[in-house]
Amino acid sequence: MIKTLSRFFTAIVQKYLPDPLVFAMILTLIMFVSGIVFTHHTPIEMIGFWGKSFWNLLGFAMQMALILVTGSALASSPSVKRILKKIASLPKTPTQAIVLVTFAAAVANIINWGFGLIVGALLAKEVAKKVPHTDYRLLIASSYIGFMTWHEGLSASIPLLAATKGNPMEKVCGLIPLNQTIFAPFNIFVVVALILVLPLMTKMMMPKDEDVVEIDPTLLNEDEVAATSIAVEEKTFAVRIENSKIIAWLVGALGFAYLIYYFVHGGTMDVNTVNMIMFFAGIILHGSPVSYMQAIVNGAKGTAGIMVQFPFYAGIQGMMDLSGLGGIITNGFVSISNVHTFPLLAYISSGIVNFFVPSGGGHWVVQGPFIMPAAKELGVAPGKAAMAIAYGEAWMNMAQPFWALPALSIAGLKVRDIMGFCVTTLIVGFIIFGIGLTLI
Repeated sequence: MIKTLSRFFTAIVQKYLPDPLVFAMILTLIMFVSGIVFTHHTPIEMIGFWGKSFWNLLGFAMQMALILVTGSALASSPSVKRILKKIASLPKTPTQAIVLVTFAAAVANIINWGFGLIVGALLAKEVAKKVPHTDYRLLIASSYIGFMTWHEGLSASIPLLAATKGNPMEKVCGLIPLNQTIFAPFNIFVVVALILVLPLMTKMMMPKDEDVVEIDPTLLNEDEVAATSIAVEEKTFAVRIENSKIIAWLVGALGFAYLIYYFVHGGTMDVNTVNMIMFFAGIILHGSPVSYMQAIVNGAKGTAGIMVQFPFYAGIQGMMDLSGLGGIITNGFVSISNVHTFPLLAYISSGIVNFFVPSGGGHWVVQGPFIMPAAKELGVAPGKAAMAIAYGEAWMNMAQPFWALPALSIAGLKVRDIMGFCVTTLIVGFIIFGIGLTLI
Protein backbone atom coordinates (compact mmCIF):
# COMPACT_ATOMS: atom_id res chain seq x y z
CA MET A 1 0.00 0.00 0.00
CA ILE A 2 2.76 2.47 0.95
CA LYS A 3 4.67 1.74 -2.26
CA THR A 4 1.50 2.27 -4.29
CA LEU A 5 0.80 5.60 -2.55
CA SER A 6 4.38 6.64 -3.08
CA ARG A 7 4.20 5.92 -6.81
CA PHE A 8 0.88 7.78 -7.03
CA PHE A 9 2.14 10.90 -5.25
CA THR A 10 5.41 10.83 -7.20
CA ALA A 11 3.47 10.77 -10.47
CA ILE A 12 1.25 13.65 -9.32
CA VAL A 13 4.22 15.72 -8.16
CA GLN A 14 6.14 15.12 -11.38
CA LYS A 15 3.20 16.46 -13.38
CA TYR A 16 1.93 19.33 -11.28
CA LEU A 17 4.47 20.60 -8.73
CA PRO A 18 6.29 23.64 -10.12
CA ASP A 19 9.78 24.84 -9.30
CA PRO A 20 10.05 26.06 -5.67
CA LEU A 21 10.38 29.68 -6.81
CA VAL A 22 7.18 29.44 -8.88
CA PHE A 23 5.52 27.69 -5.92
CA ALA A 24 6.43 30.64 -3.69
CA MET A 25 5.08 33.09 -6.26
CA ILE A 26 1.77 31.20 -6.50
CA LEU A 27 1.46 31.19 -2.70
CA THR A 28 2.10 34.94 -2.75
CA LEU A 29 -0.81 35.49 -5.12
CA ILE A 30 -3.08 33.16 -3.13
CA MET A 31 -2.30 35.03 0.09
CA PHE A 32 -2.82 38.41 -1.59
CA VAL A 33 -6.28 37.45 -2.90
CA SER A 34 -7.23 35.66 0.35
CA GLY A 35 -6.42 38.74 2.38
CA ILE A 36 -8.71 40.85 0.22
CA VAL A 37 -11.57 38.32 0.25
CA PHE A 38 -11.48 37.09 3.86
CA THR A 39 -10.14 40.03 5.84
CA HIS A 40 -11.69 42.88 3.83
CA HIS A 41 -8.41 44.69 3.43
CA THR A 42 -8.02 46.67 0.22
CA PRO A 43 -5.54 45.61 -2.49
CA ILE A 44 -3.42 48.66 -1.64
CA GLU A 45 -3.28 47.60 2.02
CA MET A 46 -2.28 44.04 1.09
CA ILE A 47 0.44 45.39 -1.21
CA GLY A 48 1.66 47.48 1.71
CA PHE A 49 1.75 44.45 4.05
CA TRP A 50 3.69 42.51 1.41
CA GLY A 51 6.20 45.22 0.59
CA LYS A 52 6.87 46.12 4.24
CA SER A 53 7.72 42.50 5.03
CA PHE A 54 9.55 41.51 1.85
CA TRP A 55 13.03 41.93 3.33
CA ASN A 56 12.24 40.77 6.88
CA LEU A 57 14.06 37.45 6.48
CA LEU A 58 17.36 38.78 5.14
CA GLY A 59 19.20 37.84 8.33
CA PHE A 60 17.62 34.39 8.37
CA ALA A 61 18.39 33.90 4.66
CA MET A 62 22.05 34.61 5.39
CA GLN A 63 21.98 32.10 8.25
CA MET A 64 20.51 29.44 5.95
CA ALA A 65 23.01 30.20 3.19
CA LEU A 66 25.85 29.85 5.71
CA ILE A 67 24.44 26.54 6.96
CA LEU A 68 24.63 25.22 3.42
CA VAL A 69 28.02 26.72 2.61
CA THR A 70 29.84 25.97 5.87
CA GLY A 71 28.28 22.51 6.08
CA SER A 72 29.39 21.67 2.55
CA ALA A 73 32.87 23.07 3.18
CA LEU A 74 33.22 21.08 6.40
CA ALA A 75 32.09 17.89 4.69
CA SER A 76 34.61 18.38 1.87
CA SER A 77 37.55 18.36 4.31
CA PRO A 78 39.61 15.16 4.09
CA SER A 79 38.91 13.92 7.62
CA VAL A 80 35.12 14.43 7.47
CA LYS A 81 34.99 12.81 4.05
CA ARG A 82 36.72 9.78 5.50
CA ILE A 83 34.14 9.56 8.30
CA LEU A 84 31.23 9.90 5.87
CA LYS A 85 32.73 7.25 3.63
CA LYS A 86 33.10 4.85 6.56
CA ILE A 87 29.48 5.33 7.58
CA ALA A 88 28.37 5.08 3.96
CA SER A 89 30.22 1.76 3.69
CA LEU A 90 28.08 0.15 6.41
CA PRO A 91 25.03 -0.70 4.26
CA LYS A 92 25.50 -3.51 1.77
CA THR A 93 22.11 -3.47 0.07
CA PRO A 94 19.78 -0.71 -1.19
CA THR A 95 17.33 -1.50 1.63
CA GLN A 96 20.01 -1.06 4.26
CA ALA A 97 21.13 2.15 2.54
CA ILE A 98 17.67 3.72 2.67
CA VAL A 99 17.10 2.70 6.30
CA LEU A 100 20.52 4.01 7.41
CA VAL A 101 20.08 7.43 5.78
CA THR A 102 16.58 7.91 7.22
CA PHE A 103 17.62 6.86 10.71
CA ALA A 104 20.81 8.96 10.69
CA ALA A 105 18.97 12.04 9.40
CA ALA A 106 16.21 11.69 12.00
CA VAL A 107 18.74 11.44 14.84
CA ALA A 108 20.87 14.29 13.48
CA ASN A 109 17.84 16.59 13.25
CA ILE A 110 16.95 15.86 16.87
CA ILE A 111 20.42 17.11 17.82
CA ASN A 112 20.16 20.22 15.64
CA TRP A 113 18.06 20.95 12.58
CA GLY A 114 20.76 22.83 10.64
CA PHE A 115 23.27 20.08 11.27
CA GLY A 116 20.71 17.42 10.36
CA LEU A 117 19.67 18.99 7.06
CA ILE A 118 23.23 19.16 5.77
CA VAL A 119 24.68 15.94 7.20
CA GLY A 120 21.66 13.92 6.08
CA ALA A 121 21.99 15.07 2.47
CA LEU A 122 25.77 14.63 2.41
CA LEU A 123 25.51 11.12 3.84
CA ALA A 124 22.80 10.23 1.33
CA LYS A 125 25.00 11.35 -1.55
CA GLU A 126 27.96 9.38 -0.23
CA VAL A 127 25.82 6.26 0.25
CA ALA A 128 24.61 6.56 -3.34
CA LYS A 129 28.22 6.24 -4.48
CA LYS A 130 28.88 3.18 -2.31
CA VAL A 131 25.73 1.09 -2.77
CA PRO A 132 24.88 0.30 -6.40
CA HIS A 133 21.31 0.19 -7.66
CA THR A 134 19.98 2.38 -4.84
CA ASP A 135 17.35 4.91 -5.89
CA TYR A 136 19.10 8.27 -5.54
CA ARG A 137 15.84 10.22 -5.37
CA LEU A 138 14.62 8.17 -2.42
CA LEU A 139 17.98 8.48 -0.66
CA ILE A 140 17.81 12.27 -0.77
CA ALA A 141 14.11 12.21 0.10
CA SER A 142 14.96 10.00 3.10
CA SER A 143 17.46 12.57 4.32
CA TYR A 144 14.75 15.24 4.15
CA ILE A 145 12.10 12.99 5.70
CA GLY A 146 14.37 12.78 8.75
CA PHE A 147 13.76 16.53 9.12
CA MET A 148 10.32 15.68 10.52
CA THR A 149 11.97 15.19 13.93
CA TRP A 150 13.49 18.67 14.21
CA HIS A 151 10.69 20.47 16.04
CA GLU A 152 10.64 17.82 18.73
CA GLY A 153 14.40 17.96 19.29
CA LEU A 154 17.00 20.03 21.10
CA SER A 155 16.95 22.94 18.61
CA ALA A 156 13.14 23.19 18.39
CA SER A 157 12.40 26.90 18.08
CA ILE A 158 8.87 27.07 19.54
CA PRO A 159 9.52 25.21 22.84
CA LEU A 160 12.83 27.04 23.24
CA LEU A 161 11.13 30.39 22.64
CA ALA A 162 8.30 29.45 25.02
CA ALA A 163 10.88 28.80 27.75
CA THR A 164 12.76 32.06 27.13
CA LYS A 165 12.09 35.10 29.29
CA GLY A 166 10.58 38.00 27.38
CA ASN A 167 8.95 35.92 24.62
CA PRO A 168 5.63 37.34 23.32
CA MET A 169 3.47 34.70 25.05
CA GLU A 170 5.00 35.01 28.52
CA LYS A 171 2.28 37.41 29.68
CA VAL A 172 -0.43 35.00 28.49
CA CYS A 173 0.74 31.64 29.79
CA GLY A 174 4.00 32.36 31.61
CA LEU A 175 7.23 30.60 30.78
CA ILE A 176 6.78 27.00 29.66
CA PRO A 177 9.67 24.85 30.98
CA LEU A 178 11.20 22.27 28.67
CA ASN A 179 9.99 19.39 30.86
CA GLN A 180 6.50 20.30 29.63
CA THR A 181 7.50 20.38 25.96
CA ILE A 182 10.69 18.77 24.61
CA PHE A 183 11.15 16.43 27.59
CA ALA A 184 7.47 15.75 28.23
CA PRO A 185 6.35 12.08 27.98
CA PHE A 186 4.10 12.72 24.96
CA ASN A 187 6.99 14.30 23.03
CA ILE A 188 9.41 11.52 23.94
CA PHE A 189 6.85 9.06 22.54
CA VAL A 190 6.63 11.06 19.29
CA VAL A 191 10.43 11.23 18.94
CA VAL A 192 10.96 7.51 19.55
CA ALA A 193 8.07 6.57 17.26
CA LEU A 194 9.38 8.71 14.41
CA ILE A 195 12.92 7.35 14.74
CA LEU A 196 11.60 3.79 14.56
CA VAL A 197 8.80 4.20 12.02
CA LEU A 198 10.29 6.61 9.45
CA PRO A 199 13.05 4.17 8.34
CA LEU A 200 10.42 1.46 7.90
CA MET A 201 8.29 3.90 5.95
CA THR A 202 11.06 4.79 3.51
CA LYS A 203 11.93 1.10 3.15
CA MET A 204 8.36 0.38 2.05
CA MET A 205 8.57 3.19 -0.53
CA MET A 206 11.49 1.62 -2.39
CA PRO A 207 10.66 1.46 -6.11
CA LYS A 208 10.74 -1.68 -8.22
CA ASP A 209 14.09 -2.63 -9.72
CA GLU A 210 13.12 -1.41 -13.16
CA ASP A 211 12.08 1.99 -11.76
CA VAL A 212 15.26 2.69 -9.78
CA VAL A 213 17.02 5.96 -10.67
CA GLU A 214 20.69 5.80 -9.67
CA ILE A 215 22.97 8.78 -9.05
CA ASP A 216 23.96 10.75 -12.14
CA PRO A 217 27.65 10.02 -12.87
CA THR A 218 28.21 13.71 -13.66
CA LEU A 219 27.51 14.49 -9.99
CA LEU A 220 30.39 12.21 -9.04
CA ASN A 221 32.64 14.03 -11.49
CA GLU A 222 31.63 17.38 -9.99
CA ASP A 223 32.65 16.16 -6.54
CA GLU A 224 36.05 15.08 -7.85
CA VAL A 225 36.60 18.47 -9.49
CA ALA A 226 35.53 20.31 -6.33
CA ALA A 227 37.94 18.27 -4.25
CA THR A 228 40.91 18.95 -6.52
CA SER A 229 43.66 20.75 -4.65
CA ILE A 230 44.86 24.14 -5.81
CA ALA A 231 48.11 24.03 -7.71
CA VAL A 232 50.83 26.23 -6.32
CA GLU A 233 53.29 27.26 -9.02
CA GLU A 234 55.50 29.73 -7.16
CA LYS A 235 56.24 29.73 -3.42
CA THR A 236 55.98 33.47 -2.93
CA PHE A 237 55.37 35.05 0.48
CA ALA A 238 51.70 35.63 -0.41
CA VAL A 239 51.23 32.01 -1.48
CA ARG A 240 52.88 30.71 1.69
CA ILE A 241 50.59 32.87 3.86
CA GLU A 242 47.51 31.70 1.94
CA ASN A 243 48.47 28.08 2.54
CA SER A 244 49.60 28.54 6.13
CA LYS A 245 48.42 25.85 8.53
CA ILE A 246 49.49 27.98 11.48
CA ILE A 247 47.09 30.80 10.54
CA ALA A 248 44.23 28.35 9.98
CA TRP A 249 44.82 26.60 13.31
CA LEU A 250 45.25 29.82 15.31
CA VAL A 251 42.05 31.36 13.90
CA GLY A 252 40.21 28.07 14.43
CA ALA A 253 41.43 27.89 18.02
CA LEU A 254 40.24 31.46 18.58
CA GLY A 255 36.79 30.55 17.31
CA PHE A 256 36.48 27.50 19.55
CA ALA A 257 37.82 29.43 22.54
CA TYR A 258 34.91 31.82 22.12
CA LEU A 259 32.45 28.91 21.80
CA ILE A 260 33.69 27.47 25.10
CA TYR A 261 33.32 30.89 26.70
CA TYR A 262 29.82 31.19 25.23
CA PHE A 263 28.57 27.85 26.58
CA VAL A 264 30.24 28.31 29.98
CA HIS A 265 28.33 31.57 30.38
CA GLY A 266 24.95 29.96 29.67
CA GLY A 267 24.78 30.18 25.87
CA THR A 268 22.40 27.87 24.04
CA MET A 269 22.70 25.99 20.79
CA ASP A 270 21.06 27.89 17.93
CA VAL A 271 21.58 28.31 14.20
CA ASN A 272 24.37 30.89 14.71
CA THR A 273 26.19 28.55 17.07
CA VAL A 274 25.94 25.66 14.61
CA ASN A 275 27.27 27.88 11.82
CA MET A 276 30.17 29.00 14.02
CA ILE A 277 31.07 25.42 14.91
CA MET A 278 31.02 24.33 11.26
CA PHE A 279 32.85 27.50 10.17
CA PHE A 280 35.86 27.15 12.45
CA ALA A 281 35.95 23.35 12.31
CA GLY A 282 36.11 23.65 8.52
CA ILE A 283 39.02 26.10 8.69
CA ILE A 284 40.97 23.79 11.00
CA LEU A 285 40.24 20.60 9.06
CA HIS A 286 41.05 22.11 5.67
CA GLY A 287 44.39 23.24 7.08
CA SER A 288 44.82 26.43 5.12
CA PRO A 289 42.85 29.61 4.39
CA VAL A 290 43.02 29.19 0.61
CA SER A 291 41.83 25.57 0.71
CA TYR A 292 38.90 26.55 2.91
CA MET A 293 38.02 29.49 0.66
CA GLN A 294 37.91 27.20 -2.37
CA ALA A 295 35.57 24.87 -0.48
CA ILE A 296 33.34 27.85 0.38
CA VAL A 297 33.24 28.90 -3.28
CA ASN A 298 32.19 25.40 -4.28
CA GLY A 299 29.49 25.29 -1.61
CA ALA A 300 28.13 28.75 -2.45
CA LYS A 301 26.97 27.58 -5.87
CA GLY A 302 23.90 26.00 -4.30
CA THR A 303 22.61 29.08 -2.44
CA ALA A 304 20.72 30.70 -5.32
CA GLY A 305 17.37 29.15 -4.37
CA ILE A 306 17.67 30.34 -0.78
CA MET A 307 18.55 33.88 -1.75
CA VAL A 308 15.70 34.37 -4.20
CA GLN A 309 12.89 32.56 -2.36
CA PHE A 310 13.23 33.81 1.22
CA PRO A 311 12.00 37.35 0.39
CA PHE A 312 8.80 35.90 -1.07
CA TYR A 313 8.11 33.90 2.09
CA ALA A 314 8.84 36.96 4.21
CA GLY A 315 6.23 38.84 2.20
CA ILE A 316 3.73 35.98 2.55
CA GLN A 317 4.27 35.85 6.31
CA GLY A 318 3.79 39.62 6.53
CA MET A 319 0.51 39.49 4.61
CA MET A 320 -0.80 36.63 6.76
CA ASP A 321 0.22 38.29 10.02
CA LEU A 322 -0.64 41.94 9.33
CA SER A 323 -3.92 41.19 7.58
CA GLY A 324 -5.09 38.94 10.41
CA LEU A 325 -5.66 35.99 8.08
CA GLY A 326 -3.48 33.73 10.25
CA GLY A 327 -5.72 34.53 13.20
CA ILE A 328 -8.85 33.80 11.18
CA ILE A 329 -7.56 30.35 10.20
CA THR A 330 -6.47 29.55 13.75
CA ASN A 331 -9.66 30.89 15.36
CA GLY A 332 -11.74 28.84 12.95
CA PHE A 333 -10.28 25.66 14.40
CA VAL A 334 -10.27 26.96 17.97
CA SER A 335 -13.98 27.80 17.77
CA ILE A 336 -14.94 24.14 17.22
CA SER A 337 -12.55 22.76 19.85
CA ASN A 338 -12.98 21.45 23.37
CA VAL A 339 -10.36 20.47 25.93
CA HIS A 340 -9.95 17.03 24.31
CA THR A 341 -9.87 18.00 20.63
CA PHE A 342 -8.01 21.31 20.97
CA PRO A 343 -4.42 19.98 20.62
CA LEU A 344 -5.25 17.99 17.46
CA LEU A 345 -7.15 20.85 15.82
CA ALA A 346 -4.43 23.35 16.73
CA TYR A 347 -1.93 20.97 15.13
CA ILE A 348 -3.98 20.76 11.91
CA SER A 349 -4.34 24.55 11.75
CA SER A 350 -0.58 24.86 12.18
CA GLY A 351 -0.07 22.51 9.25
CA ILE A 352 -2.26 24.70 7.04
CA VAL A 353 -0.47 27.88 8.11
CA ASN A 354 2.89 26.20 7.38
CA PHE A 355 2.18 26.24 3.66
CA PHE A 356 2.42 30.01 3.81
CA VAL A 357 4.75 30.49 6.80
CA PRO A 358 7.30 27.62 6.75
CA SER A 359 9.12 28.83 9.84
CA GLY A 360 8.93 27.69 13.46
CA GLY A 361 9.55 31.16 14.85
CA GLY A 362 7.07 32.59 12.36
CA HIS A 363 4.42 30.16 13.60
CA TRP A 364 4.88 31.38 17.15
CA VAL A 365 4.33 34.96 15.99
CA VAL A 366 1.31 34.17 13.79
CA GLN A 367 -0.45 31.49 15.85
CA GLY A 368 0.77 31.93 19.42
CA PRO A 369 -1.47 34.95 20.17
CA PHE A 370 -4.56 32.87 19.27
CA ILE A 371 -3.62 29.32 20.31
CA MET A 372 -2.16 30.03 23.74
CA PRO A 373 -4.99 32.19 25.19
CA ALA A 374 -7.55 29.68 23.90
CA ALA A 375 -5.63 26.82 25.49
CA LYS A 376 -5.60 28.66 28.81
CA GLU A 377 -9.34 29.30 28.61
CA LEU A 378 -10.12 25.65 27.79
CA GLY A 379 -7.74 24.27 30.43
CA VAL A 380 -5.32 22.67 27.95
CA ALA A 381 -1.74 22.28 29.20
CA PRO A 382 0.33 25.13 27.72
CA GLY A 383 3.19 22.77 26.87
CA LYS A 384 0.95 20.56 24.77
CA ALA A 385 -0.61 23.60 23.05
CA ALA A 386 2.84 24.96 22.15
CA MET A 387 3.97 21.58 20.83
CA ALA A 388 0.77 21.28 18.77
CA ILE A 389 1.94 24.36 16.84
CA ALA A 390 5.44 22.88 16.55
CA TYR A 391 4.17 19.49 15.34
CA GLY A 392 2.03 21.06 12.61
CA GLU A 393 5.05 22.92 11.27
CA ALA A 394 7.30 19.84 11.31
CA TRP A 395 4.61 17.65 9.75
CA MET A 396 3.63 19.90 6.84
CA ASN A 397 7.26 20.49 5.87
CA MET A 398 6.89 17.20 4.03
CA ALA A 399 4.56 18.90 1.55
CA GLN A 400 6.26 22.32 1.55
CA PRO A 401 9.55 22.32 -0.45
CA PHE A 402 10.99 25.38 1.33
CA TRP A 403 13.33 23.51 3.71
CA ALA A 404 14.34 20.95 1.07
CA LEU A 405 16.42 23.58 -0.75
CA PRO A 406 19.74 22.86 1.04
CA ALA A 407 19.42 19.10 0.44
CA LEU A 408 18.46 19.61 -3.19
CA SER A 409 21.40 21.96 -3.73
CA ILE A 410 23.81 19.40 -2.35
CA ALA A 411 22.19 16.53 -4.24
CA GLY A 412 21.84 18.22 -7.62
CA LEU A 413 18.16 17.24 -7.83
CA LYS A 414 14.89 19.09 -8.41
CA VAL A 415 12.03 19.29 -5.94
CA ARG A 416 9.85 17.07 -8.16
CA ASP A 417 12.38 14.26 -7.72
CA ILE A 418 11.77 13.84 -3.98
CA MET A 419 8.47 15.40 -2.93
CA GLY A 420 6.30 12.42 -3.90
CA PHE A 421 8.11 10.31 -1.30
CA CYS A 422 7.92 13.11 1.27
CA VAL A 423 4.19 13.69 0.81
CA THR A 424 3.57 9.99 1.45
CA THR A 425 5.05 10.34 4.94
CA LEU A 426 2.34 12.83 5.88
CA ILE A 427 0.07 9.86 6.58
CA VAL A 428 2.26 8.13 9.14
CA GLY A 429 3.30 11.49 10.58
CA PHE A 430 -0.31 12.47 11.19
CA ILE A 431 -0.95 9.22 13.07
CA ILE A 432 2.13 9.54 15.30
CA PHE A 433 1.62 13.21 16.11
CA GLY A 434 -2.09 12.62 16.65
CA ILE A 435 -1.46 9.84 19.18
CA GLY A 436 1.07 11.98 21.02
CA LEU A 437 -1.33 14.91 21.30
CA THR A 438 -4.54 13.07 22.15
CA LEU A 439 -3.69 9.78 23.89
CA ILE A 440 -0.57 10.50 25.96
